[in-house]
Amino acid sequence: MLYPFVFKPILKKIIWGGSAVCPFKGIVPVQDGIGESWEISHVEGDYSVVANGAHEGRSLDELIREYGSRLVGEKVLSQFGTTFPLLVKFIDARDDLSIQVHPDDALAKERHNSFGKTEMWYVIRAEKGATLCSGLSRRINADEYVKRVEENTITDVLQRYEVSEGDVFFLPAGRIHAIGAGCFIAEIQQTSNITYRIYDYNRKDAAGNGRELHTAQAKDAIDYTLLPDYRTRYTARTNAVVPLAECNYFTTNLLDLDIALTRDFSLSDTFVIYICMAGSASLRDNKGNELTVRQGQTVLIPADTKSIVITPSPKAKFMETYIA
Repeated sequence: MLYPFVFKPILKKIIWGGSAVCPFKGIVPVQDGIGESWEISHVEGDYSVVANGAHEGRSLDELIREYGSRLVGEKVLSQFGTTFPLLVKFIDARDDLSIQVHPDDALAKERHNSFGKTEMWYVIRAEKGATLCSGLSRRINADEYVKRVEENTITDVLQRYEVSEGDVFFLPAGRIHAIGAGCFIAEIQQTSNITYRIYDYNRKDAAGNGRELHTAQAKDAIDYTLLPDYRTRYTARTNAVVPLAECNYFTTNLLDLDIALTRDFSLSDTFVIYICMAGSASLRDNKGNELTVRQGQTVLIPADTKSIVITPSPKAKFMETYIA
């Protein structure tokens, strides 16, 4: 029988990583320099492993191959095959991350035989003055982009935002972006590891070498469309389903609860992911499975689940994600 799954976090020690991930997730002893915690992953070489219940120790890859549509849904299985389509991370940036862009599905398929990468960010915490980049601040074309990278002025045309808890940014493939120092975020993205690094502030490693840039590849991947505002606007409400993002790759809602809420999935045909960003709650499904979830945990609800009752104790905040 399938039940709500929690996976062992895949902790990534990275040179720009901070010290927030372990305390947030309740991991002891605390490890410094953890830049990312991959919560649900089907990236080759980094398959998530079940941490609870009868399937403990089995990989997400094994579950998909054995249970197929019961786990992910018929539509998802037909669209993505035996690849789990989403990657969920927590990211803690102690330093500014590189300026980057991701290709869309067509370009990623042509160049890398991969899916593209559309993603979104939810700011869980931010130090005072912390910023991130999303999109362009003025109109440029591909030739100007190349010139600015060569002249180290690309940051002059990027839209930078000072951020705080609860800020949301939707990042379709092709949008230039970067996480700034002091940002701790939850990220939902397509299952893809294709990133084109545009600029890295001329930083050098211990041997004096700069990181590889992908100027030419990024030139054709960038969406040069100029928007007035790249933030996602929403009105926070308690005990309600608040939409944050909706695209072909995922639909994401915010649930800020202090009373029990029932979610009915009987008419849907998809898995559902719950990312607990604050507090704790019990999740009970229609099969009688019950799981206590706390801040920093991510839960995968199989597609054959008909309903979930979320009971906060006493409060809980979740992002809910599925493929419509």
